[in-house]
Amino acid sequence: MADGAVFLAVDLGAGSGRIIAGLMLGGRLSLEEVYRFENAPVEKSGNLYWDFGGLWAGVLEGLRLSVVRYGAENISSIGVDTWGVDYGFIDKSGQLLGKVRHYRDPRTKNMYEDLAKRVSKDVIFEKTGIQFMNINTLPQMRAEVKDPDSLLPLADQFLMVPDLINLSLTGQAFCERTNASTTQFYNPIKKDWSRTLFEALKLPLDLAPKFVSPGTNLGMVKASVRDQTGLSAETRVVTVGAHDTASAVAAVPAERGTKFAYLSSGTWSLLGVELEKPIITSLAQSYNFTNEVGVFDTIRLLKNINGLWVVQECRRVWKEQGNDWSYRELAEMASGAKRLQSFIDPDDDRFAGRCNMPLVIQDYCRETGQSVPEGPAEILRLVTDSLAMKVRFVLERLEEVTGYRIEVLHIIGGGGQNDQLNKSIASSINRPVVVGPYEATAAGNVMMQKVALDGLRSLGEGRDLIRESFQTRRFEPAHPDDWATAYVRFRDLLNG
Repeated sequence: MADGAVFLAVDLGAGSGRIIAGLMLGGRLSLEEVYRFENAPVEKSGNLYWDFGGLWAGVLEGLRLSVVRYGAENISSIGVDTWGVDYGFIDKSGQLLGKVRHYRDPRTKNMYEDLAKRVSKDVIFEKTGIQFMNINTLPQMRAEVKDPDSLLPLADQFLMVPDLINLSLTGQAFCERTNASTTQFYNPIKKDWSRTLFEALKLPLDLAPKFVSPGTNLGMVKASVRDQTGLSAETRVVTVGAHDTASAVAAVPAERGTKFAYLSSGTWSLLGVELEKPIITSLAQSYNFTNEVGVFDTIRLLKNINGLWVVQECRRVWKEQGNDWSYRELAEMASGAKRLQSFIDPDDDRFAGRCNMPLVIQDYCRETGQSVPEGPAEILRLVTDSLAMKVRFVLERLEEVTGYRIEVLHIIGGGGQNDQLNKSIASSINRPVVVGPYEATAAGNVMMQKVALDGLRSLGEGRDLIRESFQTRRFEPAHPDDWATAYVRFRDLLNG
């Protein structure tokens, strides 16, 4: 039983959905996982979709179980965060039209080349400050415009995935700003949708929803949800950093005044810094950095790196072959293999989709004239070393764009439980790495609920609470000379 108010974080990720309760005990925040359910893409006729009905059913079940555990009268509020870029269309009555496409759906291939006939990449970056990735909402929308079977002509608005959940909870249709900024339609200077890009795609501007900022009280849970879950009429829904990375970065336990970078480590590795204003320069564009909105009107200058997705795909393939290793076992296997033998570029397109990842890695090494890893341990060590090297590569460019040296790297998120990767990153960048909290997204989600309802006044105050509430671990560099020598090979591989 909770001692006081309970704040529920609905945290929907690319692999699973969770309901996590935030409890204040003795002035510290603690988190308890109430419910977890699988979230996986559904393939149909060569296209990938999300099972939004399954997501919503999982959310309802998690809320129901929360009422059973804590009592309806103790649940103060609910906040929702998810991955970015994906959306659904709704009609005038607020009903979802059709299915929600998955960001890895192949329909976006060559869409930027098609868009170039209408608007240049320079203009797109000038208006949005967002990096160019085929998963972005912009190329997805271009594919919608070109698809004769699209539901676009029937749509009243589009809403991002967390906004669809909030709509289902409250009946309120808004687009939360941190997630809006992932679309590549949002202008972070004007803090509004880019009319230029809507016109370039021949999209009506009224298709875009109105904004709401993180830390806003959306109102009470609607009656139909209360009937299905047992929630109280007093339970409110609060907008948090609806983009899961925005919530995670909010919970970075950085000391005030330190020059830190963060790595949100999971399916994607998102490496960046926190700024007061976007950096929209030719150098930032050439390095494909992105300016996403954070909580408290901050900017998250970052770059997406294809992260533990590669490991996840290897695990899936090996499981199908009869070897159901846990992620902990995979990390231990990697630690026993020889380091710095061969590398991949994690962001090469061949590693982006579902495939026989171990075989693709071996083929890549043959094609690039490197020694070919034999067996799971060597493959996993190669992936770990490659991810660590890619962090260094991006970190160096991040320092070049911002003009200052980063003192410490904070690793947050579930990927921080991979100690072999943490050690490799510290050695690769030759700087200390501070790991934790693992549940940064949920912690940041709850933190923003407390901003709206419970008196937290600033990001600094919120981070003080996070630092006092969660343990962190520190990793120092080892064998930096060996890593520096190997980094030359890795950089040549990328430049080749």
